[in-house]
Formats: sequence, C-alpha cells, structure tokens
Amino acid sequence: MKYIMFTKHLEGLDIDQVIQTLLSVGVEGADLCVRSGYPVNPDNVTVALPAAAQSFADHNLSIPLVTAPGDFLDPEADVTVRVYEACQQASVENIKLGYWKWDIGIDYWQEVDRLRRLLDKFQTLSERTGVRTCIHNHSGTTMGLNASAIMALMQGFDPAYIGVFADTGHLSIVGEPIDMALDIVKEYLAVIAFKDLARGPGDRGGQVVHMGHGFVDWETTLQSLQRIGFNGPVSFHSEYGGEPVETVVDLARIDVRYINYLQAKISI
Repeated sequence: MKYIMFTKHLEGLDIDQVIQTLLSVGVEGADLCVRSGYPVNPDNVTVALPAAAQSFADHNLSIPLVTAPGDFLDPEADVTVRVYEACQQASVENIKLGYWKWDIGIDYWQEVDRLRRLLDKFQTLSERTGVRTCIHNHSGTTMGLNASAIMALMQGFDPAYIGVFADTGHLSIVGEPIDMALDIVKEYLAVIAFKDLARGPGDRGGQVVHMGHGFVDWETTLQSLQRIGFNGPVSFHSEYGGEPVETVVDLARIDVRYINYLQAKISI
C-alpha cells in the first residue's frame, strides 16, 4: 500500500512546505486538497497542479489523489473538465468528487437513477482523461454513506474509471462490519482513507478521534485489505480540526507509526 496524507489541514502552507511536511510525516505523497484557499485550487489548477506534481516528483513524492470541493458534482461544468484535464497532465490517477445528499422529499431510488446518469457522464470524462472518478463514503445523509449505498450508485460501471474511496472512520459509524464492507466494494476499491471516528447520541456525522480511540477495528481492517489484495493509496486524513498545523503534523506522524506497528503485529 502507498501511504499518502490529506492536505486539507495543512491550509496556509505553500507547496514546498507541504512537501517538507509529507517527508517529515513519512508518507509517499499527497491526497491533495484542490479547493479555494489552497496553493492548488480550481482557478489555477491548469498551471499549478502540473507544477506541483513536478515538485513532488523532484522529492520522490507523488499525488495519487486530488480531493475536489464539496460541490464538485457536475461532469459537464467547465471547472470539472479543467480539473480532470489538469490531473491528466499531472499524472494524477484519481479525483474525489463532492457529496450528493438525500433530504426529506427526495425519492431515494429516483435519486439513485439520476446520479447514475451523471456517473455515466463522469465515466466518459474519466475514459477521455484517464483519471478515475471516486466516490467517498461519508456518514450523514450522503447518497454514498456506506459500502452498500455506494454500490447502488456504481454497480455496473467500469472500475477502471469509477471507483470507491472507502473511509474507515465513516464506515465504523454507519457502515457494515469493516471486513464485509471492504468485500462489498473490493472490485471498485481505488483509495482508502484511514481515520478513526466516535459518535454520541444524535450525532449523525461522528467526531474524528485519535487512531485507536474510536470505533474502527484496525486489525480487521488491515487483515481485510491484505486478504482482498489491496495495494493502492492509503490517505491518512489526520483531520484534527482546530489544532495548529504543527500539532496536526505531529499527530499524523503518530498515526503512521500506529498503522506500521499494527501491520508488523498482524504479520508475525
């Protein structure tokens, strides 16, 4: 598996600083947040993303995944096409879409049909650019909140172009048992996010906690990934919001060490 780090909580750092951070954490690349306020954003992506990818490569790092804005959902919008083409030029393999949400008054299965029509257009764009479209399972009322819900959207599409970005934390609070969830999506599993969540009464979205202190069964997760032969990018989310960047970086180092420890443990 290839360890990468989500750069959302490195906001304020330039590309050179992001690179030094990744090297210090001990990962091999970035789940690069391409949103307003970041060094690479939808406005400058055509030039900034290929330049960032080259800078990463100069330090033996890569960008296997770009995380787009939460409203990045229209396969025909100019900004969507621009980001995909920039990813193609920068050799980024995967793009994480935003989130489609269910609400009272929306017929769930009619919405599934509508979203599958959109995904068909995303697949066409992915075929043209060679950049896989990924759906992130997220708790709450998103249309892809767990493995089964995501498969309702993408079953039958080509996994080379439409993939799952599985999230251990969100699966732990609204998903199937992790070994079952990963088996459900294994054909489409492109990227996995490592983070831990806990949830109290009435809390639909959960709260990020330090790895090993939430609901995720980490040993079963790692054993399951080994069993299904997953060898793709692992995005350490380290979503410790509200903490200074320096603290986020320190906690990300701990997260990587924790997973390395468990990997060694299950290999004995």
